[in-house]
Amino acid sequence: MDAFRSTLEEAKDADLILHVVDGSDADPQAQLAAVRGVLAEIGAQDVPELVVINKIDNADPMTLKALQLRERGAVLVSAKTGEGVAELRAAIEEGLPERDRVVRASVPYSRGDLVARAHAAGEVTRTEHGPDGTFIEARVPPELAAELQRFVIA
Repeated sequence: MDAFRSTLEEAKDADLILHVVDGSDADPQAQLAAVRGVLAEIGAQDVPELVVINKIDNADPMTLKALQLRERGAVLVSAKTGEGVAELRAAIEEGLPERDRVVRASVPYSRGDLVARAHAAGEVTRTEHGPDGTFIEARVPPELAAELQRFVIA
């Protein structure tokens, strides 16, 4: 169990934990409980978790139904047949936080606050000062990208 615990240490810094459980196991709920216990011990209990029930091609339908009822939002997959993989990809995308976005914008001097925020909250890779404002190319959080949207250059 110590090796398992040390492997999971990285999980506390994760954006999303994919908790894969063997759906064909005699007691998949015990698997879930054991892993969750270790996650709590290492301080990762608050990291968002996506339960992935694998081996659905070889699992008892009643066991799968019980798991689905207990684990709302769980994704059922078969690594062997590929069933459910598209749904898993969609669930992962939905479960991950939005990432910073690259914007190229010509910001009027009157909105210098946006340029300052881009420097503070993002990574500005290019700046040019023109007659009407500041051109910036930056990777910024989604909410700032939305504010800069009206100044974006195509």
